[in-house]
Amino acid sequence: MTSLQHWVAGARPRTLPAAIAPVLVGSALAHWHSGFDAGRALCALVVALALQIGVNYSNDYSDGIRGTDETRVGPVRLVGQKLASPKSVKMAAFTWFGVAAIAGLYLTITTTQWIFLPIGVLAIASAWFYTGGKNPYGYAGLGEVFVFVWFGLAAVLGTVYAQMLSLTWLDLILAVGAGSFACALLVVNNLRDIPTDTESHKRTLAVRLGDQRTRMLYVALVFAGFGSSAVVAAASVFVNSNSYPVMAGIGVIASLVAHVPGRAVLNGARGRDLIAVLVGTGQAQLVWAIVTAAALFAS
Repeated sequence: MTSLQHWVAGARPRTLPAAIAPVLVGSALAHWHSGFDAGRALCALVVALALQIGVNYSNDYSDGIRGTDETRVGPVRLVGQKLASPKSVKMAAFTWFGVAAIAGLYLTITTTQWIFLPIGVLAIASAWFYTGGKNPYGYAGLGEVFVFVWFGLAAVLGTVYAQMLSLTWLDLILAVGAGSFACALLVVNNLRDIPTDTESHKRTLAVRLGDQRTRMLYVALVFAGFGSSAVVAAASVFVNSNSYPVMAGIGVIASLVAHVPGRAVLNGARGRDLIAVLVGTGQAQLVWAIVTAAALFAS
């Protein structure tokens, strides 16, 4: 029987900052726009977390039944390590997708914004077909597109729109920042798995680019994440201080947290050493989100 500890590990809690960070930033943006709604913000957070956990179980199931998880280095693989039956892991994935659907439906009804319905259906379908189905797009090098769209653009802009029913360029800039950090997490995860993914014919973007170019991509994405804060600060000075809060630029100080994982990637860290990089990147993303959100709430 699968233990609770295994189920928690299978949910991959270290990836959850990717769901928390964009909702935190989106809620802070709503506050800066004078439209913060705690109930809707909490509902958006439930949607994001449930989707993240659901896609983690979904990937565990789909990779496990294909045999691509049998020799990987990294977190627990419930199916690949035969810690849980494929059926139970698949059920766990759809249970969490169901939680996301219920929270999303509640948000749709309370805002009367019915556009959330097709977006929600597309989000769940995208989560499943990332590694599920006959032709998963994650195996074709498109996983970063999924992460950027859903854990960057959709998470931030959806959170803002649910509370404000409108969007601005400021929201889009910081959504790009959140998406860049989320992509960096996936890139370093796939960098670690290049050897095993190559053997199992899983053509992730990292496999397609190769080791060195993947490392450069990781650094570029982290810079883009912090760069979004710098862009907002610059826009405050050179465009319109009423539309772009200069205080949001303080998010760049979180780059100090990214120094260690960034240096490890550039110095050629491999295998288990990249697990620490994954953790460090998640911490950098969360610190960026917290600092940026604090600045927006204070502005």
